[in-house]
Amino acid sequence: MFEITRNGDDRLDMVFSGKLDKEGMRACLDELFTQARGIEHGRMLVHVGDFQMPTAGALGVELSHLPQLFRLIRQFDRCAVICAKEWIRKLSEIEGAVIPGLQVKSFTPQQEVEAQAWLAS
Repeated sequence: MFEITRNGDDRLDMVFSGKLDKEGMRACLDELFTQARGIEHGRMLVHVGDFQMPTAGALGVELSHLPQLFRLIRQFDRCAVICAKEWIRKLSEIEGAVIPGLQVKSFTPQQEVEAQAWLAS
């Protein structure tokens, strides 16, 4: 399951859980690109629930959209990732370290208030 919501002029809120297949990934990316249209210096709040690795077909769809994803990432300055699983929080911060111009910070579900404050600062 995924849900992407535009929250004002410069923020996207996303919720991910379960497993994405090829069709789900295509729908997710289409919605992401639509919701992100026009955002500059944006902020992103990502809630990761019971996440499972996407299928091979889903990864193929994601790879085929890499140029669009790289352009999209440049629209955002900060991304807060909220997840109970430590390995996902660590992976998120590693991704943030290698993506120029994007600060990524991870939080536990109990740190929702801190995540919101960090995004707003």
